[in-house]
Amino acid sequence: MNDTVDKLVIFLAKRDGIDKLVKTFQYVSKLVHWHVETTHPDIAQRAKQWEVASGLSRKAFRSGRFLTGFNALRRNPGSTLTFRFLAVLANAGEMVYFFFDHFLWLSRIGVIDAGLARRMSFISAFGEAFGYVFFIISDFIIMKEGLEAQRRISLQLKAGDTSKEKSMEMEQKVRQIRADRVMRLMAVAANVADLIIALADIEPNPFCNHAVILGISGLVSAWAGWYRNWPS
Repeated sequence: MNDTVDKLVIFLAKRDGIDKLVKTFQYVSKLVHWHVETTHPDIAQRAKQWEVASGLSRKAFRSGRFLTGFNALRRNPGSTLTFRFLAVLANAGEMVYFFFDHFLWLSRIGVIDAGLARRMSFISAFGEAFGYVFFIISDFIIMKEGLEAQRRISLQLKAGDTSKEKSMEMEQKVRQIRADRVMRLMAVAANVADLIIALADIEPNPFCNHAVILGISGLVSAWAGWYRNWPS
């Protein structure tokens, strides 16, 4: 119990941890609003206010986050030319998303012209969707390479022509590949969910803009991010 509490404290001390918690509030309240809109209008109104407040607070809390893209490229530009290219495109899209999200937030709270909200929302969502496409492609390529490496190691282990110490190292490598694949699957789930939310802003349509689809997508993104950021 104490270990769980300690991990929760560490998780909530991170900016991403707080963001995932508030994102959960935001999309749970969206689903509650949809569910009780016709039967309990007073509760629906409160849920809507909670959703709006959560969304605005997340935007405020993400101030300056567009700079993390520069840091990501500086620290890990990619091992090959292909991955460097994908990393530049993915992080560039994410930087556009977070940068214009500042102006969307300011227009929503009335600091700048409220009429800019729709334009800022479109640019921000377009950058978000653009970046997530390349993040997803990168993760699938890395998972494919990991599966191939795991297959090669498994064949060597089955052959039985390695020392005990070498076999233990190879088994540890397989565990690392599997753990990395789980994390990348969580990242893909979150990015696909956020891509659906972004498409709802870019090109409103009955599927992406349905409250249930948006609510589930938001929760998938939040909980996948929660899993990835939870202290090991």
